[in-house]
Amino acid sequence: MSEPPVGLLRVHAKKAPWNARGLAAYASALADAAGMRPTSSSARAELSARGIRFYAANGLIDRPEGRGTAATYGYRHLLQLLAIKIRQREGQTLEVIKRELAQVTGDALERRVAQAMAPALAGAATAPASSSSEAVHTQWHRVVIEPGAELHVRYGTRAASEDMLIAMRDAARSALGDEVER
Repeated sequence: MSEPPVGLLRVHAKKAPWNARGLAAYASALADAAGMRPTSSSARAELSARGIRFYAANGLIDRPEGRGTAATYGYRHLLQLLAIKIRQREGQTLEVIKRELAQVTGDALERRVAQAMAPALAGAATAPASSSSEAVHTQWHRVVIEPGAELHVRYGTRAASEDMLIAMRDAARSALGDEVER
């Protein structure tokens, strides 16, 4: 029997906490894997640390723990960001999304996100490996460079650190001539 979408989504809770940049990269990768593209031209498909801070300052997501560079974001923040991307894909404005998110409990938010992302979550599930060292080597970070270009880095390698992933993504974008948002 396959695992329900909420269970598959909860696997991502183990990756928390994140800083703003790490959360942006992680949520963007999940949203991209699920095919979440905003219908509005004013909404960006990919999240940034600046966007996350904007959402927190404007009450779309909860404030992080800590302040400044020590601010950390958890699983609930990830759910809120994914819910925002889901609703943007459906054409909703940030004002409408803000009102909706203010009225949603944690469990309902988790179920809503899991249901919307069910196909992507099921496709990302991997078969259990026979040993823990094998499991580490069968999972990959997926870093979106631009639509149609991705970087895949195996978990547990030196290149899989958050700083290294961000540096590689930024270098690839720079090589392609895209502006890198800092």
